[in-house]
Amino acid sequence: METKLNDSEIIERIKFLMRELRYKQVEFAKKIGIDTSNLSKYINGRLPISSALVNRIVVNLGVSKEWLEQGTDLPFAKQLTTPAITVPEVHTAATGTPVYDIDVTAGSMPRAALFADEHIMGWIDLPDVGANTRIVKVSGDSMKPVINNGDYVAIRELTSMQHIFWGQIYVVLLDDYRLIKYVRRHNDPQMVTLRSANKDYDDMDVARSDIREMMIVQQILHLDTRL
Repeated sequence: METKLNDSEIIERIKFLMRELRYKQVEFAKKIGIDTSNLSKYINGRLPISSALVNRIVVNLGVSKEWLEQGTDLPFAKQLTTPAITVPEVHTAATGTPVYDIDVTAGSMPRAALFADEHIMGWIDLPDVGANTRIVKVSGDSMKPVINNGDYVAIRELTSMQHIFWGQIYVVLLDDYRLIKYVRRHNDPQMVTLRSANKDYDDMDVARSDIREMMIVQQILHLDTRL
């Protein structure tokens, strides 16, 4: 006998995934392999949430089944960020994802100045990256070997810091400096733990209230920046 699912709560978690992954209904439906009209019926409560739908989301998006069905555990059992890819060309046509000639981990420039138009050095066409995504440079070795000195990353801002994908890589903006780290759950809900990939670096415990901005790393890139 199929376990009774709490449809309204699962629908809210599906909507959360769509917001955070920046997928419209047609894109989300394509990712999980169902018809867009049926996805709309699920979301609007005209079709009951089935185990088959849950399993499609779990398998195709790497979502925790326990989280999707019950709201416990972490949303993602797998890393969202993919292995580094090489992008051969940065073009000057204003289409695609903008590339900024800034080091996102250096200095304390506020977000508004960080992404000013004068910092755009070009654009690239990057598949499977949603709107409001920017490409920036990373320096240092704290995330080595996952992200190496001089690599670029495609990042986007969170819609809310209340919904953090624990264990994922973020650019974290504090008052005095910027970091790129894994963000881990802390025992104190008012805190987060920032962890480096490089084992030579210690964990950092940071108050949520001290974080000004968070941007999730969607892709790690090696760029040929010769224009």
